[in-house]
Amino acid sequence: MDKDLTNDQQPGSSIKNPASRIQHQESSIKIMTIHFTYEKSKVIQALRYHFITRPELRIMIIIVNVFALLSATLAYFKLVGIMAFFLGSVLWFMLMTSIWFLLPGVIYRRNNTFKDHFDMSFEETGFSLGNERGSRNWSWKVLSTFLESPHFFHLYFDSRTFFLVPKSGFKSIDEIFELRQLLREKVRRK
Repeated sequence: MDKDLTNDQQPGSSIKNPASRIQHQESSIKIMTIHFTYEKSKVIQALRYHFITRPELRIMIIIVNVFALLSATLAYFKLVGIMAFFLGSVLWFMLMTSIWFLLPGVIYRRNNTFKDHFDMSFEETGFSLGNERGSRNWSWKVLSTFLESPHFFHLYFDSRTFFLVPKSGFKSIDEIFELRQLLREKVRRK
């Protein structure tokens, strides 16, 4: 007897119910395991993406940009000295340099996680992460949100604690799609 038959199908029937087939395919997303290490350039890019999406940094960037534009305009019309424009430009340059180069670089160097090799499994009830020193399981409920960037899934435990899951660890685009669907179902999207 065919084990894949549902209540809508009869043994020996050549016509299968498409809805039953879709339900069966969705339930087959039970377990997926990936193996990965991190690539420095992609991690730096993901950390930049994380910083740019932070609301407090966005507000700071907007304020510094407005200040720089305002000081440039006022300096052009000679309503303020050139020093205000220079100060606005220096602040803008320092902020962009720190967000784009310094913060991601410092975090990458300080965090040994980016130098490890990992095995990660995704299931209907949660996910697990392991390396040569041990492993840990989590339910989907511990994640507050997730974010997808070009090379990673960012799994957020809270607004500041997150884990990067590289898309390069997946065997195919289909597995990336399956994880995206599972995350949309189980975790709130940022």
